[in-house]
Amino acid sequence: MSSAQARPRGAAGEPEVNTIQSLIARRKPKHTLEQAFYTDPEIFQADLENIHYRDWLFAIAACELAKPGDYVTYNVGAYRVVIVRGADNLIRAFHNTCRHRGSIICKAAKGNAPKLVCPYHQWTYELDGSLLWARDMGPDFDPRQHGLKTVHCRELAGLVYICLADEAPDFDSFAEVARPYLEPHDLGNAKVAFESSIVENGNWKLVWENNRECYHCGGNHPALCRTFPDDPAVTGIEDGNTPAHLQAHFDRCEAAGLPSHFRLDGDGQYRLARMPLKQGAESYTMNGKAAVRRGMGHAPFADAGALLKFHYPTTWNHFLADHSIVFRVTPISATETEVTTKWLVHKDAVEGVDYDLKRLTEVWIATNEEDREVVENNQQGINSPAYAPGPYSGTQETGVLQFVEWYCTTLADRLAPDAVAAE
Repeated sequence: MSSAQARPRGAAGEPEVNTIQSLIARRKPKHTLEQAFYTDPEIFQADLENIHYRDWLFAIAACELAKPGDYVTYNVGAYRVVIVRGADNLIRAFHNTCRHRGSIICKAAKGNAPKLVCPYHQWTYELDGSLLWARDMGPDFDPRQHGLKTVHCRELAGLVYICLADEAPDFDSFAEVARPYLEPHDLGNAKVAFESSIVENGNWKLVWENNRECYHCGGNHPALCRTFPDDPAVTGIEDGNTPAHLQAHFDRCEAAGLPSHFRLDGDGQYRLARMPLKQGAESYTMNGKAAVRRGMGHAPFADAGALLKFHYPTTWNHFLADHSIVFRVTPISATETEVTTKWLVHKDAVEGVDYDLKRLTEVWIATNEEDREVVENNQQGINSPAYAPGPYSGTQETGVLQFVEWYCTTLADRLAPDAVAAE
């Protein structure tokens, strides 16, 4: 923090918990956060330790691990994780750290290996994490005590989530709500047609705030606005009254067997709703028509719109009749965030026959790049000493306000003295 914002520190050099709480407590209602929340490395570290290291994080689509031995690595803050499909077809996650002298084991972003072998001294692990072989460790060495450290891992209708905490929070209540919405999209029979990762030079919360409104869409997203409505009811949060046009769409989809009604978690961490696209639009393409000839799952009509799902702090998703798009948000530093986007199509769809890759991806590739510029402009303005919290639009930015409320409530609760003492 700057000298004007300096706060006392504890014995270990960490920011005083009470000071972060006081910043939350004094914020103006329905206003953006103070500068430090978007710039300060110590608050960023508090975000990692109290949110990203404790909550369930979307990691990958299960179809990325198509056969035993397939693995994907994923880094979150200081943690290195490897997610692998075992010989028993189960997906597991482990800390990507050898139990010998700590070397990373899987160096590539993805690959296939019959065993997980440390490149340093060739300690060899089964795909279930158990230690199979370690050379010259003596007669008293017990390999059962040196298996890979596990990371909580759950698969939900083709989506893989991990949790870095020693004790993971409840996942089942989310899964119970989300599964009926996701299952019609048959993600277990998907493949990744294309993936893209970009680094946005902005705080992870700015990435989320930008996502949670379309107030900016008309002035920044010409390709997306061909099909995605800039209706604030689509990106926003209901106040208990569903607009008539959305209710009609929900009812039509529900009658066809597609769970669609607006569902918001009581704590605000996730939301699901099947929202309409612009009239006549079927998919996110320049002409609004389907991008993939062979659709995914159960789609009784082409203009069913998109199932919009978010789950803080790592993912928002769009599931359509012809393809699905999953987004993953990974914080890198106080002012850097990686956004990874993957376009999923049916596993039997053939590029050049069932879909044209450029046509499938061009809208969101352009939109992601436009969002990157928007977020970076926002970050640069916030970095100025002249920045002061500004008001959210009560019409256009209810989704942003909901995210900020979730963030502040979650962080404050986990930094509370009784919560800290319990750890």
